[in-house]
Amino acid sequence: MKKKSEILKVNQFRWTKILILGLALSMSNTFAEKPKKSSLPKSYESKAAPAEITDTDRMFIDLREAARKNDVFRTQQLSSNLAAYPFDDYVTYFRIKPQLFDSGGGPRSDYSADAQVIAFLNQYHGTALADRMRNDWLLVLGKRKDWARFDLEYAKFVLDDDTQVKCYSLLSKLSQGENPTKLAIDTRSFLLDPSYFGQACQELVPSLVAAGGMTPSEARAIGRAASERGFDTMARRLGGEDPIAEIVKAAKADPAKAYRDFLQTSSRYSKENQAVAWGVIGQFLAKKLDPNADDAYRLQQELGYNELLSVESQEWKVRAGLRAKDWSLVKNAIEGMNPIVRSKDPAWTYWYGRALKAEGQDAKAKESFELIDEQYNFYGQLAREELGKSNHAPSRTKVTEQDIDAMASRKGFVRGERLYAMNLRFEGNREWNWELRNMTDKQLLAAAEYAKRIHLYDRVVNTADRTKQEHDFSLRYPTPFRDELSPIARQIDLNLAWAYGLIRQESRFIMNASSSVGASGLMQVMPNTAKYVAKKIGMLNYTNDKLSDTNTNLTLGSNYLNMVLVDLDGSWVLASAAYNAGPSRSKAWREKLTSPTEGAIFAETIPFNETRTYVKNVLSNANYYSSVMNGQAPSLKQRLGVISPKTATQSELP
Repeated sequence: MKKKSEILKVNQFRWTKILILGLALSMSNTFAEKPKKSSLPKSYESKAAPAEITDTDRMFIDLREAARKNDVFRTQQLSSNLAAYPFDDYVTYFRIKPQLFDSGGGPRSDYSADAQVIAFLNQYHGTALADRMRNDWLLVLGKRKDWARFDLEYAKFVLDDDTQVKCYSLLSKLSQGENPTKLAIDTRSFLLDPSYFGQACQELVPSLVAAGGMTPSEARAIGRAASERGFDTMARRLGGEDPIAEIVKAAKADPAKAYRDFLQTSSRYSKENQAVAWGVIGQFLAKKLDPNADDAYRLQQELGYNELLSVESQEWKVRAGLRAKDWSLVKNAIEGMNPIVRSKDPAWTYWYGRALKAEGQDAKAKESFELIDEQYNFYGQLAREELGKSNHAPSRTKVTEQDIDAMASRKGFVRGERLYAMNLRFEGNREWNWELRNMTDKQLLAAAEYAKRIHLYDRVVNTADRTKQEHDFSLRYPTPFRDELSPIARQIDLNLAWAYGLIRQESRFIMNASSSVGASGLMQVMPNTAKYVAKKIGMLNYTNDKLSDTNTNLTLGSNYLNMVLVDLDGSWVLASAAYNAGPSRSKAWREKLTSPTEGAIFAETIPFNETRTYVKNVLSNANYYSSVMNGQAPSLKQRLGVISPKTATQSELP
């Protein structure tokens, strides 16, 4: 709670029993957690044997950390002592990888490690780690512009999820004379988040301008998106000097003043620069929940140039219209969006339908809602309600014990389980998710049930979430620790479905999860908050080392959730936001409303990206938990309610 970043860092699992699985899978002592005896068929139990994290395991963990830092000397030293370690591919990968990158994470351009990389790719062909190694090597090949080898390897890159590599692939095509206009279209389709642009993309954009495939205005728009996020050097490399650079800077610092000043000075700029400046000013006004955001975006809309607005400016244009109940602006903003941006988030399909409905175009609105009514997310639920449909969980598809048992010998699961046991979640997730590729829905459900039986609940959710046609929402929305949580919730009259919806979002049921700011456990309770709640409820002799205890964590988290609910007048929207960002912020956002506002609009216009996503997911989760646990399908729109402006008062809650 009260977190701006929720990148989970998970402390070592305190597992007391682990079972050895898959002895023939190239790693004779790979381990997995031993589940409770009653939860597995005998075919699992026959494989069981106790194990502990060994000194050799700890050396392997140290090797991984040295590789993360690209410490060549240390990785060479440690890997030489792990020659017989079962994860031979990881030992080799961690030894080679620092030879490809410098201490700052930039790819090296020399050829010294090429032979080792090629040998690795041949030996471990078809594995998740080979694909990761290929990704690393492609960055090196791209930097040194070895396009022949790059193209050969890029064709084999399975995940193809690296923005830098994509930029290098287009630079390769450009060097070979492919149509620069087409390449520019491809570039604009994925250069959406400046956090991932990197060196290759900063080279690609000006190269496309020089080749005539991209206009200077389009390049400046990409650069401006970086500047809006604080990447000023990157912005200049991408688009050169921006005529409105100072306005961008002023808008970030004080959007209200920038708005007033630009009203006086806008005539000095070209029509294009006026339009994009109003878009930037509108974005930062909207993030401050300033009513003038609607006016700024109105001025931009009259001038045009929607395509030159950043993704952030395009999205906040819709939100500014929602906050002002300006359905005409909402409709125009969504119609002017980059099609890639518009299609990525069902929010824009839903709000477009609502804008059409506000204009009396009911038939077209219905068509818009029908585009997302089969999606099991926040806006899919709202769309179904607009269509008069229920939000019951879909019928359950069952899998056989034979299907589930088959998952125990899947190589990626065997390896993943052992990596999780060593708290190497990044690597564990890679192995687990690689195994899920190309599975049918029934296989995914069998894998999710297997994960449930070995108590990897985050993998239960992750795996069951992937099904397309056949579902089991008892796996998507599992209820572990119910014996502990139910009496706590009952005692304080806290809605159990909501509590589960929050835990699913907070920790994915990883018992020892911890955030970068110190929140920990199933309910991600902050230490200071824990002390406050413990004192309020009379929990004697509480110390923060007890926060890792499941019952203590659930007790403190549930009581705090109930406290913020009372403090925020019973609104699940406000209380969920408060649990994540703090009660004072939730109250401040409510205070800035100019009139009663439906809860869905309030949620969509929360200024913090993380909290906005968090609130929508928690409330969507809660509805499905109601369906799974009680067979009830309450209206999400009614649960969101209407939120009225109210003067913010000081809360004693942390």
